[in-house]
Amino acid sequence: MKAILKEGHFSYSAADGLTTRMPLVGWSPLFLFSKRTVDVISAMVGLSMAVIAGFALLLLNPLFNPGPLLFKQERMGQWGRPFTMWKFRSMTQSKDTKKRLPTDPLESDRITRLGQFIRRTRIDELPNFFSVLTGDMALVGPRPDVWDHATWFTENIPYYKYRARVRPGITGLAQIRGGYADQLITINRKARYDYYYVRHGTFMLEVFIILTTVSVMLLGTGAK
Repeated sequence: MKAILKEGHFSYSAADGLTTRMPLVGWSPLFLFSKRTVDVISAMVGLSMAVIAGFALLLLNPLFNPGPLLFKQERMGQWGRPFTMWKFRSMTQSKDTKKRLPTDPLESDRITRLGQFIRRTRIDELPNFFSVLTGDMALVGPRPDVWDHATWFTENIPYYKYRARVRPGITGLAQIRGGYADQLITINRKARYDYYYVRHGTFMLEVFIILTTVSVMLLGTGAK
């Protein structure tokens, strides 16, 4: 049983999620409907691409990235509820049982040569579309963090708690503006971008984030 986290009006637990649900600011029913419609359509396309990429990686992994095809982690979703997020594995399997701390840097030495390519092109994220289809994630939203890290961030990072008011996303404003966040200063910056998105989400902002994400994927910037 995970411990309950309390901060302000928010209370997180594995069983109940966010028990006090504050209303979204400026998100109209039409925007929510159109956002979910785009999510479902993108999930269909993304899962088709994931199947193709999966077959290719099954052939390449034994040579360049030995081990399981997929990697899963428990992440914190909307209202603080945990969900399982799947990715194509890009790192060697760690033999170290010690947990990575919330502010520890990325273990870049474990990223394989093939893993560097699939992370740079965001191919590793394609299985995320399964979570989009089930409603645990959205195409656009705050990037979900590992459960243990998210609970620590909620207690220690200003504005972080507000991101739980919306579905986490495959891409988001913090990803295209702040890049990969693995230090306190960048995590704080990420939380502020996510807070802005929650407060000011619009269809035009969604389009801007999606188009910018495509550009980032083509240029291969911002990935680790």
